[in-house]
Amino acid sequence: MESSPPQICEGLQHMSESMFVGLCEIVGTSQQIAIRREAEDIQEMVYRRVRRNGKIITMMSGSHREGFRLKESDVDFMFWPNNHRVIMDMSQSEYYNTANTTLILSDSSESPPGFTLLQLLTPTTNRAIQTACVRMNARVYISSSIYRQLTFSAVNHNFTIHGPCGNGYIAGYEYDTAYCFVSDFWPPSASSWIDRCHSWPDPEIVDDIVRNGCHFVAIGHPLGPHENEEWRISFSRAEYKLVYSMNHCQFLTYGLLKLFLKEVINQQSEGTNKLLCSYHMKTTVFWAIQQNTLPHWCPQNLLAGFWICFKLLLKWVYKGICPNFFIPQNNLFLTKVHGSAQNRLFLQLHELYKKGLACLLQSSSIRSYIIHVLYSPRLFICTDESIMRSEFHYDVELVTQFKLCFFMCGDISQTTKAIHVIEQYVESPMTHHQVVMIQKLATSIFQRTPFLLQNMHNDTGVNKQMYIADKQSCHMLKLAAKIGCISDMLYIAMYYYKTLRYREALSFIEMTKVKLAQPYLMYSYVDTERYTEAVGGQSWSTKIRQAVAENIKLNDEICFISELIPEQQSALQNRVPILYIPVFVMLHFLEFLCYRHIDTTLSQAALDDLQVLVHHDQGRYVSDIFRDISWEILGICQQMTGDIQAALYSYQQSLIQYSVNRIQSATQRRIQDLVQSTSHQ
Repeated sequence: MESSPPQICEGLQHMSESMFVGLCEIVGTSQQIAIRREAEDIQEMVYRRVRRNGKIITMMSGSHREGFRLKESDVDFMFWPNNHRVIMDMSQSEYYNTANTTLILSDSSESPPGFTLLQLLTPTTNRAIQTACVRMNARVYISSSIYRQLTFSAVNHNFTIHGPCGNGYIAGYEYDTAYCFVSDFWPPSASSWIDRCHSWPDPEIVDDIVRNGCHFVAIGHPLGPHENEEWRISFSRAEYKLVYSMNHCQFLTYGLLKLFLKEVINQQSEGTNKLLCSYHMKTTVFWAIQQNTLPHWCPQNLLAGFWICFKLLLKWVYKGICPNFFIPQNNLFLTKVHGSAQNRLFLQLHELYKKGLACLLQSSSIRSYIIHVLYSPRLFICTDESIMRSEFHYDVELVTQFKLCFFMCGDISQTTKAIHVIEQYVESPMTHHQVVMIQKLATSIFQRTPFLLQNMHNDTGVNKQMYIADKQSCHMLKLAAKIGCISDMLYIAMYYYKTLRYREALSFIEMTKVKLAQPYLMYSYVDTERYTEAVGGQSWSTKIRQAVAENIKLNDEICFISELIPEQQSALQNRVPILYIPVFVMLHFLEFLCYRHIDTTLSQAALDDLQVLVHHDQGRYVSDIFRDISWEILGICQQMTGDIQAALYSYQQSLIQYSVNRIQSATQRRIQDLVQSTSHQ
């Protein structure tokens, strides 16, 4: 095979530049990728420091963590018990206090490369781990297959097993969850990787990766002697740090390979479309960069980089060997790419290879960028990222991350700890994007703490304590609104409604209503020109306060509005921790509830506004995935006014919507209660 990519036009360099621009459009510029990564990193750092020993630790991994937001980008989460640690040999036990840490020994003596048995060394109080234990050769091991089944069924009844992961949906997104164990030590079987890192990545990145150890996910090798008991060594944390260390051209090459896999390779035939996956593409890029096959990864060489990776992939398929980047002896093709399937796949890839770079024309996403250059070979192409995206585009990116940022505070002690952690971050150097996320986390905490305090002091009934807590609560909520977005004022209205101060609540509802009516509002839709004209060039704090709104998020473990308790309980029973409510629905709902105690005419007007919104909105203010709770709230209001038939209709509409919030059991109970009450009349 020739060492350089074939020429499909005189200006291969020109075409690479066009592809660079196109991939920046599809995948994102380096600044957009940085916003996504930094937002996730700062959240994880705060959560990690807040979570107590013995709690479950969460880490996002996969494409989403790496910075991709492609349609097929999966959202992967890894969970592990923080009071359990895997050690590689017995001498490492001296680093742990076994009174509060359960030790597990990795025993890979009988397992294929990249896999291991996990021997339980010290007692555990974790019921799932206890149940998953099996005896072999007078030793106690944790069975991966039993543990996987137990953990998935405990979290979500509606899951499908996908490798070591449970696959499901939340808030309209597909996600994979993997329950695993963590080790603070680098596995000996991957020691050769450290010695191999001469040119890439940099030594400090290698040290950081090794210092942070690895994970063990619940799946065995199908050809191993103990498939049901074995665990796979996972380098997920190391992998996203390696992806972070890529320059933007290398990252875009990885993105191009992902698109090429989905839109070209996997479209060849049904018999081969499941043989290769995104992880193989990532592995290809890792090896290509480390082997230094392309000295300069830059926009002008993007297609050369792609071709090098494609050739390497073709070679691996021909040989039936795809070496794991960290443990090369672990052949990622061993159980799938072999025999007749391997031959068919190689022939298909070789046909694409013979077409040269013209094979990229089969990709629907990137075809236009190639054709653009073919028809305009002398067209000037600017690869300067600073002018590819406007201030508005980066605002949208930041707002998207801002809306995804949320702190789950289960109790006051955890909330207090979170505030201390955030204070420490405020005093340390941070990027602009990290400051925004810390600000959002603080807002989230300040919004939820008053409701926790109110619920606590309602139980004690001590007037002085209630008075002090109320003063603190009002201060926190107003501070949250001051540093938060427009919709954050509704939490003040909720608190005043909950504490029977209806006129005060209505004053904040009116202020919110005026701000939400601005033509430059950034919610589910935004008028780019009006937004830029109104807040362009201003500080982020000004933009967020004057022009941004988000859905209302209610932590289901906290009572915010008593009228929604059944819905929160239903969501919790279905293991959905947050109730998502469109901001305009919540606005009219609160307005209706408050005016019921002051002016029935205005209360009916608020209900009429809510009804028009729910019945006639075309997705601008009420997203399709939140129509379940929107119809539900309309039904609650109608039931409160005695309009039984309208309420029944609304509840029935709620039931047939896609249920992100998982409130069906509450809806069914409300329907039953309505039917029974009317039958007794």
